[in-house]
Order: sequence, then structure tokens, then C-alpha cells
Amino acid sequence: MPKILIIDDERSIRRTLKEILEFEKYEVEVVEDGIAGVKEARENNYDVIFCDIKMPQMDGIEVLTKLKNEGLETPIIMISGHGNIETAVEAIKSGAYDFIEKPLDLNRILVTIKNALEKTDLVEETKVLKTQIKKQVSNSSIVGNSKPIQEINEMIGKVAPSDARVLITGPNGAGKELVARQLHQQSNRKKSIFIEVNCAAIPSELIESELFGHEKGAFTSAVKQKKGKFELANEGTLFLDEIGDMSASAQAKVLRALQENRITRVGGEKDIKVNPRVVAATNKDLRKMIEEGTFREDLYHRLSVIVIQVPSLNDRRDDIPLLANFFIEKICAEYGMAPKTFSDGALKALQEVDWTGNIRELRNIVERLIILCDAEITENDIKTFVPSK
Repeated sequence: MPKILIIDDERSIRRTLKEILEFEKYEVEVVEDGIAGVKEARENNYDVIFCDIKMPQMDGIEVLTKLKNEGLETPIIMISGHGNIETAVEAIKSGAYDFIEKPLDLNRILVTIKNALEKTDLVEETKVLKTQIKKQVSNSSIVGNSKPIQEINEMIGKVAPSDARVLITGPNGAGKELVARQLHQQSNRKKSIFIEVNCAAIPSELIESELFGHEKGAFTSAVKQKKGKFELANEGTLFLDEIGDMSASAQAKVLRALQENRITRVGGEKDIKVNPRVVAATNKDLRKMIEEGTFREDLYHRLSVIVIQVPSLNDRRDDIPLLANFFIEKICAEYGMAPKTFSDGALKALQEVDWTGNIRELRNIVERLIILCDAEITENDIKTFVPSK
């Protein structure tokens, strides 16, 4: 439910706006002066803010300027009973989304809120895209010189420039996401977005909305239109992790999207053309699931034009010293700590561990050792802080 903040010193305006907007199914909070308004806007996330211009102590323009200077991106709609062209221009120049004169017109208010919420959605989508791009650039190299990793890198080099769909298989924590990111980074789509969806982490009743979006009113909590990941990843790469956990209904719709390059939002009727490159991953045996009737064979063949098998860490033990040193340098830098090192004996001891959690487990162990051990991590530290299995 969208949240709206009203900052106005007139009690009647606060009460009237609150009643109207709550009737329209918005969550509304009101404050009676600019100082309280700035504090409330800082401490809580609002989708839209209404702010009166003429107020004691701190007027609306001061509120607007202060919040915008602090980087608040929430649309702020200024309202005033003493409106004139100069005031409106000043408000807009200071960063206001819109300016509305009193007495307030209900239709104008509701239309302005609708438009402001669309802007909020766009801002959030932009943040997601920037975060994803930053992550994919900074965290996309595959560390290792073992034969299995050399073979994977060679395969990536051949496959990445095409738009062929890739199915990445392997145990949990082995680095399947890293392979997907490397495919994207070496592809012709590398300047576009990489979006990951963990199919196992999303409830089955929400997965279709997450993938394909929904229209306003499609279900009880659908208070506004939402784009799905297929749309957001258009012309980029869509990584469907844990594809084996996807519901039968979602499998059918994903198959249609792959066949036709079109999707329909939940609750919608209009076909939307999409063109992401789909890369999928799983730790499950999809062929066995096909035999059991829990995974569609036609979807499997659509996804598995190329199959890349990521080995367990136990099958690439030669890479453990390289990985351990990579993680120790990276984590020390993240913590702002002086660099630590592994003794030769410690690295050899790590190679003898049974890594059931693969690379993810190794990273966690290295982080533990950094926190608990001295500048040089020894073989004895490995025996003390790495549990035997």
C-alpha cells in the first residue's frame, strides 16, 4: 500500500486530505509543521509527500530544499492557498514534483498522486538497474586454474557472444551465478542489465507476478502496475536460478515467453514483446524430474541449448589456495583491516577439508579465520576453527 506524508499547519486540510486518501486505499501520515515533516521524511520511507508552503518556523520551500539537498528522491507536491506564478516557479526550481493551489481539487490530487507514484516506481527501477550493473562489473570473474575451470572458461568464450540459452548445473555454492555473470560480461549484451531471479526463494503464488509483472487490481495487494523481470531484463540477461523449483504454471508461461518472445502481465490481456537472453541454473537433476512429471521436457530443451556443468570444490582442490588468497584479500579490504596471510601449512590443510558447501562455505570459513586469527593464519588455526565432518 503506497504511503503518503502530509505536512500542513491547517488542521482542516490535514484531516480532509487524510480522509480522502485513506478512502482511496493509501496509507497516510500527517504532521503539523515543517520541522516535524523533515524529521518524519528522514526516518520513514514515503512514496509521495504533500507539503504546504506557508507554515510557521520552517516554510514549505525550506522543507523542500532541505530534503532535496539531502538526496531524498520522493516526489514532493507543494500546496498553497496563496499561490502565484513566482511561488510555483520557485517550488519547481527547488525540486517540487508539482504545485497545487487551495482550495484543493480532488480529481487533480488523485491524478497527481498516480503520476507521482509512477515516477517513484521509475526511480526504484533505476536504482535496481544501477545496483545490478555495479555488482555484475565488480563481481564477475571466475577464480581458478584447474582443468575444470579452464574448460568452463573456454566454453564461456565460445558461447557468450551468441544469444544461445544456457543451462548451468552443479551443486549449491559451486559458483553457478558467477558463470552466468561471466556469460553476460563477455556477451554483446554486456552494456545492458543482468537480472537474477531465485525461483526457490519466491512463493509459488508470487513467482508469475515476479517474472511477468501484474496489472493494478490483478489481486488484493496489487495496488499499482508492476513490470516483471522479463520486461526489466529486455535486451539484457535474465538469470533464472534454481529453475527446478519453479511451479508447473510458471513453467508453462516461461515456455511461452521463450517460444514467442512475448509475455502477458498477471491480470492483463495485452501481449508485451520481450527479448532477454535467458540463462538458467539448477542443482537438481532435471531429467529425473522430467521422468517424475515435475518438470516440463519441452521447457528443458528450450533452456538447455548449451549445458555447463560446474564442479564441486572437492573436484577442483588445486584451486583452493588461489580461492583462499582471493577471499582473504577481498574480505580484509571490505572490513578495512590490515591484510592477513595463510601459511603454506594452512593452505594445504584447507585442501584436505571436505567442502560440502563448496565455494560459498570456503568464503565463510575464510571470513571466520580473518576475524578470529592473527596476522598469519596457521595450520593449527584450520584445525581449531574449521569443523571436521
